[in-house]
Amino acid sequence: MSDSVIRIEPRQHDIGGGLVVRRALPHLLARCVGPFVFFDEFGPVQVAPGSGTDVRPHPHIGLATVTYLLGGAMVHRDSLGTVQEIRPGDINLMSAGRGIVHSERGTDEAHAHGQYLHGLQTWIALPQALQESDPWFRHYPGAGLPRLQRPGVNLHLLMGHAYGALSPVQAPSPTLYVMLSVESGSVHEIEADYAERALYVIDGEIEIGGEMIGKNELAVLPPGAARLHARAASRVALIGGDALDGPRHLWWNFVASTRERIEQAKQDWREQRFPPVPDETEFIPLPER
Repeated sequence: MSDSVIRIEPRQHDIGGGLVVRRALPHLLARCVGPFVFFDEFGPVQVAPGSGTDVRPHPHIGLATVTYLLGGAMVHRDSLGTVQEIRPGDINLMSAGRGIVHSERGTDEAHAHGQYLHGLQTWIALPQALQESDPWFRHYPGAGLPRLQRPGVNLHLLMGHAYGALSPVQAPSPTLYVMLSVESGSVHEIEADYAERALYVIDGEIEIGGEMIGKNELAVLPPGAARLHARAASRVALIGGDALDGPRHLWWNFVASTRERIEQAKQDWREQRFPPVPDETEFIPLPER
């Protein structure tokens, strides 16, 4: 890790229906932060009635997906037979292991009337020993995740151990994920209890390590404690964890320690050898590139 703050401006894509996705990880300046190998913010957007933002069934290997909504609602379905609605503040955690298929769609109400949609989609690489493990899914209601207060700051501890509290979310490896709502002018100490950490500014503007970090920017922190100054009322995601136990290859929806495993997953999806999502016949085909 660098000895100074690394500022990352996400790449931005309009994936249709007015839905903008900002991808902060992976990036040339930081391939990962702790186990986080992928960090997307989608929206905010006012979705029109219909199914324009539905994500059809697609596969994963070697990672765990972490879905967190800031607005709206979605329904997760997977090849294990899971059907789970997620709302703001909740955590959906799905470990792909050797292979899983899932879809994410709007609720019936959203399809009929439209909705405001905003959220974060992150992936954490599984430890090497768990890359071929059985897939699983867990849902954690937001009301059961610790909410803490510090001067000028409200915190929602989603994953990990921080600020003297422990989240009940059972992550595959030591992982930190906290949502911070910071009052303008407040100063907040970021603890040094995880080897790698980063801050993503959803709204507002902060200063940390002498760097001004604006809306939709990621700040990868150097080792050690850090002091956050809120230059405006800000909503910030703090992520991090232990360093990965080796390099990872990422291609499309696949994460693996070897390129050979990626090639096998590509062929398995091309030939539809992954288990299907019950009662769903659509799927996203393998990209040509």
